[in-house]
Amino acid sequence: MDILTKQERSRQMSSVRSKRNRSTEWKVRSALMREGVRGWKMNVRSIAGTPDFVFPDLNLAVFIDGCFWHGCPKCARPLPKSRRKYWVPKLRSNIARRRRVNRQLHHHGFKVIRIWEHEVSSPQALSKLLACLHA
Repeated sequence: MDILTKQERSRQMSSVRSKRNRSTEWKVRSALMREGVRGWKMNVRSIAGTPDFVFPDLNLAVFIDGCFWHGCPKCARPLPKSRRKYWVPKLRSNIARRRRVNRQLHHHGFKVIRIWEHEVSSPQALSKLLACLHA
């Protein structure tokens, strides 16, 4: 049982912000540094969607998407069994936001790369990113 009212819980949860630099982002950051890639910035808030990595000279935005939170079609992680009325719209809105941000960035001349959380440890994800950087 929650000791807070619905409004108090909502206010408290809305104040929670990302700590950034999750372990998945750090793996990509380390790989970029190991490969000697330069010219990127992390978590640029002035760009729609706050991409995890931005390459300003290339107009390239890179997102590292969590498989659960962004609805990875490969992982298809199951929804929590409780509070489905909350989780279904929440995850659908995340997917809709991802598409909206992609459209906004394309409209402003950015190329967008999205790397799934499960891909971060694979060499293919880094090679996909490096191919875009050297194209």
